[in-house]
Amino acid sequence: MAKKRKKVISTEHFGIQRKIVANMTTESWESIPHVSYIYEPDVTDFVEQYKLLNEGAEKENKITVNTLLLKVIVEGLKVCPAMNAHIDFNRRYVRGVIHTLSEIDISMPMVLPDGKMMTINLHNFESKSLREMVAYINDVKRRMANTDLNEVMFDVSLDNTLTGLKEGRIAQTVNRLIGSKTGKHKVRTLKGNAKKEYEAIPEKDRLTKHDIEQGSITVSNVGSVYREQRGRATLIEIIPPQVCAIALGAVQEKPMVVKNAKGEKEIAIRKAMPITIMFDHRALDFGDIVPFIKKLDEIFEHPEVIFEWK
Repeated sequence: MAKKRKKVISTEHFGIQRKIVANMTTESWESIPHVSYIYEPDVTDFVEQYKLLNEGAEKENKITVNTLLLKVIVEGLKVCPAMNAHIDFNRRYVRGVIHTLSEIDISMPMVLPDGKMMTINLHNFESKSLREMVAYINDVKRRMANTDLNEVMFDVSLDNTLTGLKEGRIAQTVNRLIGSKTGKHKVRTLKGNAKKEYEAIPEKDRLTKHDIEQGSITVSNVGSVYREQRGRATLIEIIPPQVCAIALGAVQEKPMVVKNAKGEKEIAIRKAMPITIMFDHRALDFGDIVPFIKKLDEIFEHPEVIFEWK
């Protein structure tokens, strides 16, 4: 007897955003030997200090938890530059090169006004104060409102395709063109007057391929998606050629061992934050990320340092 076909409630072909995400994440798992480490610091005192950080600040100038955590990660990367790197590895000849980068450009997924997700490259965060980071992110959000997702992602995709062609990946280039320009899977972009009107918007007022090009490391705040969650991310893709990716979880109350005023150990309800650190085992060993973890330990144990970052 033939099996009854399952009822399909909806069908949606990949748009360009889904195409890019699917392609890059598939390449990630096919080519990168991931190592996952879940770091779970006590952030109780850190959260209390954060509450004081915005006293007297106007709403548009307030420092969000996400921005503060990005600054924490940047401080960790400054003492552990090996995590802020790109790798070039040739499997056939077993030849590899690691490029440690001076600029800390954070690739961070952000939600667009229409609810879709786009990974934004937050450039040069190694040199920015908290206030400068807030201003930068606010400007990104302003420009998002004037941005057509398909247009900017198509520009990036076209650049990647042309780069592949220059590097001799002819078959890949042809297949990508077929996949994006034919049939039901064709990518829809602006044409005619609509395209002219869009391109007339000054680049300073919309996102361009510069804003979504590959960063030096990816940081994803999965905790902000559902703050009441009680779990943690165990895996997150490292996007080539990056060698690291970090997932920030939600702050959660948990029993922890602490020392009381008498110096005695006891169990107390504290705030913990799971932070998932993924690294490429071709480029790094666990010992290489220890300086990063130690720096974060130092910050969370002495959170008053955040007032020096304003």
